[in-house]
Amino acid sequence: MSGQRILIIEDELKIARFLELELIYEGYIVDKCHDGREGLDKATDEIFDLIILDIMLPSLNGLEVLRRLRQVSEIPIIMLTAKDEIMDKVMGLDIGADDYMTKPFAIEELLARIRTALKKAPVFKENFNILSIGELNINIDQHMVTYGNNSIDLTKTEFDLLKFLIENKNIVLTRNKIIDIVWGYEYMGDTNVVDVYIRYLRSKIDDRFSKKFIHTVRGVGYILKNE
Repeated sequence: MSGQRILIIEDELKIARFLELELIYEGYIVDKCHDGREGLDKATDEIFDLIILDIMLPSLNGLEVLRRLRQVSEIPIIMLTAKDEIMDKVMGLDIGADDYMTKPFAIEELLARIRTALKKAPVFKENFNILSIGELNINIDQHMVTYGNNSIDLTKTEFDLLKFLIENKNIVLTRNKIIDIVWGYEYMGDTNVVDVYIRYLRSKIDDRFSKKFIHTVRGVGYILKNE
């Protein structure tokens, strides 16, 4: 049994379900979604070994999903489309797709291409120095934060705070815990400093891009999540 994780991003429910059942039968762990933006968020928030990506998707088409993923990841991606046009194939491959199949296709051929793509992939394909949630990315090595193609300028403390939040995304963090990690155990000041810096981050990220990442949990602290 494989145990490798595959994400299916396909808006045709019957095709997505068919692929899911076939891949599970082959021993893969499978997740699926039917929307381009949802698929992009899932692909950047979680770790997968390979993605099967349709081109014609609602919200965000497959080529744009591919383009954005290639900015932060080299995960193997096999494109699917009902179109049989050379330009679609060329564009997908130029952007960074590993392979391409036109519907309808034989499942045996797709499975063979999946095996080939997984064999070619390096053992450590993900860049663990890049932390992501949705379109928000932190490059730790370059000390750089981006949202999509937009650069975000942060101070050292703001960067450290965002890094800690994103490392613990979907987890509620108390003010004291944040103080200990970001400011250090020897910090003797007021915990309100956390609230101040949370406001700074919200003004530079949430307010600027109209996307709520940082949520207040009353009486406890804060949680970073993608909604």
